Amino acid sequence: MTMSVGAPPAHHSPADLASGILTAGVIGASLTAFIGGWMVHSVPMIVTGLVVPALYGLLFFLATLPRRASEAAVVPRTALAAIESLEAVRGETSDVPVRFGLSVVPDDAPAFRVEIWQDVNRVELTEYRSGGTVVVEYLPDRPWKTRIVRRPTPQWEERAAAAQVDSVPGPVMRSETPDSSFSGFLNLFGLLLGVAAVLLLFRADLFDSHEDDNGASPKPSVSSSSSSTTLVTSVTGTVAISPGRSMLDESELRRAVERLTQAADRRHALTVVVQDRLVTVVFPSAGAKVAGFDPRSLPYGRVAGLVEEARTTLNVDSPRSWQLTADRVTGPLTLRVVVTGDGGTGTLEADGKGEVLRRNSS
Repeated sequence: MTMSVGAPPAHHSPADLASGILTAGVIGASLTAFIGGWMVHSVPMIVTGLVVPALYGLLFFLATLPRRASEAAVVPRTALAAIESLEAVRGETSDVPVRFGLSVVPDDAPAFRVEIWQDVNRVELTEYRSGGTVVVEYLPDRPWKTRIVRRPTPQWEERAAAAQVDSVPGPVMRSETPDSSFSGFLNLFGLLLGVAAVLLLFRADLFDSHEDDNGASPKPSVSSSSSSTTLVTSVTGTVAISPGRSMLDESELRRAVERLTQAADRRHALTVVVQDRLVTVVFPSAGAKVAGFDPRSLPYGRVAGLVEEARTTLNVDSPRSWQLTADRVTGPLTLRVVVTGDGGTGTLEADGKGEVLRRNSS
């Protein structure tokens, strides 16, 4: 039997890019509608913030159901593989992300080379070494989705112990990540479109309720420079930085937050949302007695590490975008990193000091 597959696509199709823009737009619109409606006591906005993501999630599930059903119908194959290389990444939990370079030699299909990421328990790390033989499972139509079998059957375990698998020549298959700057720009564009749509549809609810003593509505404050743009309204503040820079840089994120919290009445926030080139701070409305936190106290030095850990440990294929949300609506300050990729999302949750509490993959 022959295995006829191509290398995984290096770039996403127009449909994937459109899906990313739409997802970012839904996130921006629902978050803006829900928080804005809660601040100005607008039931239609709160309902919109809850219904829009639920409806989008249902439509996304139905639209991708045929593809996921066809992928699930493919039966994984078992084979022996030689470990060409392995590199462990330091982690804070018992499972450590390890990058494996494998030469896979199936019994009834052509051999191939593949590079994968897989979590390995610290205690089991010594069982893997360069040049060793392991049992793997792979999908015939997507061999780059190969996984090492930790507890193979006795038959395969005996074969792996006695076999000597030679290195396979040729290119290494891996799941490629699209250009981050272009993908980040599209996600930022979609997010801003979602925010703008909510501000336009509910402008009366948002701005007319904050009229001053003369009956005039406060106008948003906008400032820009060659490297960033700052937009401040009565309840939100946003800083967008130019391409080539990233909020994962501790100094970039700190400067952006400090720029939005210069005024004495903006030292507390309800929510801080961070993306690659965008940070948004949601402030309590004037006179509102609600729980909040000082955004200047965020663990800036842990943000990049949390995002990297979420991208590499949540088993999200080809992660396209990430978003970190810090809030303290009830209880202690919580940080959530959501990573979106092909066919699913993953969430990493940490406390106010940046210590990881739990992970969830879907």
